[in-house]
Amino acid sequence: MLTASPRPSPVTPTVDFAAKGVQHGHLRLPYSRDDSAWGSVMIPVCVIANGEGPTALLTGANHGDEYEGPAALFELARTLSPESVQGRVIIVPALNYPAFRAGTRTSPIDRGNLNRSFPGRPDGTVTEKIADYVTRHLVPLADVVLDFHSGGRTLDFLPYAAAHELPDKAQEARCFAGVAAFAAPYSMRMLEIDAVGMLDTTVEEMGKVFVTTELGGAGTASATSIGIARRGATNLLKHAGILAGAPERAPTRWLDMPSADCFAFAQEDGLVAFARDLGQPVRAGEVVARVYPVGRTGETPAEYRAAMDGVLAARHVPGLIKAGDCLSVLAVVTEEA
Repeated sequence: MLTASPRPSPVTPTVDFAAKGVQHGHLRLPYSRDDSAWGSVMIPVCVIANGEGPTALLTGANHGDEYEGPAALFELARTLSPESVQGRVIIVPALNYPAFRAGTRTSPIDRGNLNRSFPGRPDGTVTEKIADYVTRHLVPLADVVLDFHSGGRTLDFLPYAAAHELPDKAQEARCFAGVAAFAAPYSMRMLEIDAVGMLDTTVEEMGKVFVTTELGGAGTASATSIGIARRGATNLLKHAGILAGAPERAPTRWLDMPSADCFAFAQEDGLVAFARDLGQPVRAGEVVARVYPVGRTGETPAEYRAAMDGVLAARHVPGLIKAGDCLSVLAVVTEEA
């Protein structure tokens, strides 16, 4: 029985991924809309290549309200010279470009969450078409993939680089070696709430080295978090052998997310008041946060207590929370370096 070959991607790159030197262009995705009948989504892309060597794919704004990655990658695309490169660097600073321009987590076009849309479809929504192009045309070119994340407008994280536990322990070791080279203030063995549809899973299933981050959040980026992102990207390129020299080492605290007990979710709407700040220790049974009803005074707040010993690795922002929102994430310190 013959299997139909997949449809070609509607995305057209204006760069040649096989060419040497520096190219700044776009991934052009046709998008017919009310204000432009034959319009397109123009996703910025940069390719910097020289000589023979590995390829790194660096992406930001997989979620459009996360800014450390774009800030680091737009600067890297502007300043990285081909003479310093041995191999190839593909930079997509704002992968979900419609969401990035709107400052939203999901696309304003189709409400698509790009990091829940992989591997995508060439005949799907705009978000699914972007995911499909990344899956079938960008990731296969890469040896190592760095996908920048932070907490966006509703979470704030300790600044960490992360990888996942994998069935292939040799591949897992390569991923965590990349995390160590990134040298963020924290390094995480990360547990996902739901990994279905993520770029992470797609890249890992192809056997690639995958490193991700959570570098703050709260809908903004600081000088410190942008600096961590810039240094980390350069460090990973050095670790991969694409840039010369050794990664710039810095102290890091290794964290682990051993179970679902790490996560707490609000069970009611209200005003959240945290009893711990990011990075502070908490013991099992101690109060992490209280959620106050806001309809009238005199009501008793709901208390959220730690299900395990650890440190506060992430917290909800801003001050008002809804039932079902992630309230907090705990992690265990496993190693100081």
